[in-house]
Amino acid sequence: MYLWGVAVYSLFNKKVRKMWRGERQAISILKKNVDPTAKYIWVHAASLGEFEQGRPIIERIRQDHPEYKILLTFFSPSGYEVRKNYPGADIICYLPLDTIRNAQRFLRAVRPCMAFFIKYEFWYNYLHILKHRHVPVYSVSSIFRPEQVFFQWYGKSYGKVLHCFTHFFVQNQVSQDLLAKLGITNVTITGDTRFDRVLQIKAAAKQLPIVEAFRQDGPVFVAGSSWPPDEEIFIPFFNEHKDWKLIIAPHVIGEDHLKQIMELLDRKTVRYTQTTPEEAAQAECLIIDCFGLLSSIYHYGELAYVGGGFGVGIHNVLEAAVWDIPVIFGPNNKRFQEAQGLLASQGGREINDRESFRRVMTTFMKDSTALSDAGTQAGRFVNGLSGATDKILQFVFPLAKP
Repeated sequence: MYLWGVAVYSLFNKKVRKMWRGERQAISILKKNVDPTAKYIWVHAASLGEFEQGRPIIERIRQDHPEYKILLTFFSPSGYEVRKNYPGADIICYLPLDTIRNAQRFLRAVRPCMAFFIKYEFWYNYLHILKHRHVPVYSVSSIFRPEQVFFQWYGKSYGKVLHCFTHFFVQNQVSQDLLAKLGITNVTITGDTRFDRVLQIKAAAKQLPIVEAFRQDGPVFVAGSSWPPDEEIFIPFFNEHKDWKLIIAPHVIGEDHLKQIMELLDRKTVRYTQTTPEEAAQAECLIIDCFGLLSSIYHYGELAYVGGGFGVGIHNVLEAAVWDIPVIFGPNNKRFQEAQGLLASQGGREINDRESFRRVMTTFMKDSTALSDAGTQAGRFVNGLSGATDKILQFVFPLAKP
């Protein structure tokens, strides 16, 4: 019924159609590209965010263990379409839906020697077949909460899938304790590999002449991954406070959304792809209308806002915090351990409406010491929780380089 539903929905939804076609092509891709003499390590990430968590693992394996090839799979088009040409993997494809037949065909085609499933990936048939074949399977940066199905009376049968993992590398003590209640003790608390990833990103940050020209010597507020409810809060404030420059990198880059942003602004504004360093130097607001720059752009700000907190959940706060700047975000952050950690460290601030945003901004604008101290705490928080990649790979490969 699920397969039938996806097939029908694919007729009306472009994203689902890409996923449906990609999954049906996966076995052909494997048969065409798998080297039967090679040893493959399989890394599965649902989407782009999980890929970023798994990326430090992939790149360290490539560096320290070149005797293995890497198979990278995605479930979501938002991951596959962005990273289908990622040079760190030897084969990249969708993962076919979790039926017994699909799992058997997939695993016959590639025959991995080990597998890494990133965060929330619990594919029942794939995992049971991997266990039957005695293939080591590791859950990386996983996190568990009491309300999840595994810990409910009606989820006991499905919870058996957790016993298919060779080892869990979890983010926190709560996760370890919950698994222990199910009799699962093959667990190590390593933290989140995203902390390692944002430090990698920082080290490889791009120099952006247009942003440098725009910044000059004035204070800059960077709003990353913003949605309309976020923009309706911070844009009116900066229409009044023109002593600060404003960079907006919206989550959805489409002409309709960009038009909405422009209509809200009462500032001299330029778009990144349509300006020059000379024009940007004269502007008060810079709109980033392309992808791939946000993690480097945070470097140019004194203060960051990360969007999504008035919708399904905040986006990546670590990409901003790694630059030693305070991070502001909306109220839907309770499920995000990194946001909770930033709040506890005083490197982050939660806002709920225009008035609470105004209070936070007024404090930072009037007190440069408070602004600096909060930024220092944000950076310390990120650096202090790095190292998960080393812990995981030293467990999996005891002779891995530290």
